[in-house]
Amino acid sequence: ITRLKDDDSGDHDQNEENNTQKDSEKEKNDREKPQSTIKRKAVVPGPAEHPLQYNYTFWYSRRTPGRPTSSQSYEQNIKQIGTFASVEQFWRFYSHMVRPGDLTGHSDFHLFKEGIKPMWEDDANKNGGKWIIRLRKGLASRCWENLILAMLGEQFMVGEEICGAVVSVRFQEDIISIWNKTASDQATTARIRDTLRRVLNLPPNTIMEYKTHTDSIK
Repeated sequence: ITRLKDDDSGDHDQNEENNTQKDSEKEKNDREKPQSTIKRKAVVPGPAEHPLQYNYTFWYSRRTPGRPTSSQSYEQNIKQIGTFASVEQFWRFYSHMVRPGDLTGHSDFHLFKEGIKPMWEDDANKNGGKWIIRLRKGLASRCWENLILAMLGEQFMVGEEICGAVVSVRFQEDIISIWNKTASDQATTARIRDTLRRVLNLPPNTIMEYKTHTDSIK
């Protein structure tokens, strides 16, 4: 088996059930082909898992209120939790994460497509904007879950426009937002708004505000 496995084209990972054998094999392969180690780090769906259309990364940030935030200090404050490529990998992260409603202080969770930093300055975000919904306390956990499941399930139907979503826990209220690439595309922003209303099941009087990132930077 070993000899055959070494000869095949590299898709043996999915068929190999003996993990220890797989790991020692992988180390041997990595030693023989150092240039392939970088490629192997890519996050991919496991065997029989349900792949998502895009890979996503969870981030967490927390800051001390009252301190001015420059983009540099913001970038230092933001921590990557991990990246996933399948429904199952998402639940593995999510089931261990604190719910937004149980976060304390000034905290944020961010869920963005892999390769996009949750910062206005990122190339994917800089011409975009976000829908902002302010929630009274007690609603954040449910709304956040509905929002990210809709995003992972491609329910917004706006092609590649969605960049990511944020939930911000504050003292008086919680805020959720969804970021998209092209702030000037009104058909897209309207469709995102209508989908948000539906998937979050928002009360009719909920105020939704669209803000371009260039306005936010100002």
